[in-house]
Amino acid sequence: MIKKLKSGYTTGSCAAAGTKAALLFLLKKVVPTEVEIDALSGEKLHIPIKQVKVSKGEIWAEVIKDAGDDPDITHGVSVFTKVILNNNGNVRFFAGDGIGIVTKAGLSVPVGQPSINPGPRKMMTNVVHELLPAGQGCDITIAIPLGKELAKRTLNPILGIEGGISVIGTSGIVRPMSEEGFKNSLTPQIDVALAAGFSNQIFVPGKIGENIAVNLGLPQQAIVQTSNFIGYMLEYAADKKLAGILLLGHLGKLVKVAAGNFYTHSKISDARLETMAAYSALLGMDKEGVKKIFDCITTEAAMEVVEEYHLEHKLYPLLCKRASSRAMQHVFQKLQVGTIMATLKGKILGMDENAKEIGRKLHWNII
Repeated sequence: MIKKLKSGYTTGSCAAAGTKAALLFLLKKVVPTEVEIDALSGEKLHIPIKQVKVSKGEIWAEVIKDAGDDPDITHGVSVFTKVILNNNGNVRFFAGDGIGIVTKAGLSVPVGQPSINPGPRKMMTNVVHELLPAGQGCDITIAIPLGKELAKRTLNPILGIEGGISVIGTSGIVRPMSEEGFKNSLTPQIDVALAAGFSNQIFVPGKIGENIAVNLGLPQQAIVQTSNFIGYMLEYAADKKLAGILLLGHLGKLVKVAAGNFYTHSKISDARLETMAAYSALLGMDKEGVKKIFDCITTEAAMEVVEEYHLEHKLYPLLCKRASSRAMQHVFQKLQVGTIMATLKGKILGMDENAKEIGRKLHWNII
């Protein structure tokens, strides 16, 4: 029997619920144990309130984040919301303990502002307009005390969000294991790099590729982590009209792109050894060598077979050229793609001419 996964609510929904609880206490001296708010999806959410307290004359509401069955790093943390009425009629947002500040252009929130995304801001503004009379404004401060530590496990440091975590949520509801949500968390990297002036960017599947890129002297601000969603990120880059993408990473990941696989999770796509074997055969490797590659478990092991047949100087540039060609086909030639494949230790195995051209535009002094 398949277990139905439980949905939860976003940090933005927690902040909106806290805003409502704090306002109810301020206006009516009511201490709610639960509040109803409208998610941006149109659904009604009933969110428990842990406490409403007065500390140093300030009203704070605490909500415990419930992400349901989604592996959200903020699941179970306390989200605190403070409200203070103002007379200017505006709803203003401030960063409390553990909430990051935006320091780079290209995100949905301007530089210098708390990293509280438009969705949560709208939800909190809706609550204020629901409870306060026209012309009455409110200053809202969000705090997540564990935010500074949690931010280290997110893309915030790469995106230039300093001092803590972001208050996010597009619908207000956390859907368990949302692939779409994860992909959407990756694309802001492209916007930030573009705003910094990089129309040519470096796509790396993960930390291995990032470390290689940094060690090679490529600009940190142009590096974008794609995770397994290389195809999706290429499509987004094409929509943003980027000029070029340099794919840089371990052979085991990027050889999949050479085979036309753009979602590179091992449970979804593989063909690493099959691709290496096929192209090695194309370059003259005999049946015995091809069988050795098929008997390998990793691409690192297969590299030894390639070296045994002295094909390394032909195979890897060919695979890079093929990966670039397949990637450009994937986005209908809307941008240039070059590829650099490397070992786990960061040694460059090969690159194509497109990679050299894009590298020169990125002022890579090795080329």
